[in-house]
Amino acid sequence: IVTSALLVANAISPAVLDYCVFAHASGEAGHQRMLAHFGAKPLLELGLRLGEGSGAALALPLLRAAAAFINDMASFESAGVSDKGA
Repeated sequence: IVTSALLVANAISPAVLDYCVFAHASGEAGHQRMLAHFGAKPLLELGLRLGEGSGAALALPLLRAAAAFINDMASFESAGVSDKGA
């Protein structure tokens, strides 16, 4: 349902794709065609056919972990890692 709504949103404002994360690839043929239309590579490919946002619910922890890595991971400098002697 959400990907179908994105077809309309994208027709109204193509910039909406800059804010999209494709959570999963449904096993449904229609969803596969919509993903192909957008040239999207979803985070997960589990063959789900459940609807109700189940793919998004599964992908959310992955997105949160990625954001935490980007925002909270120490740099080499802050961790005291040096390339001297390597």
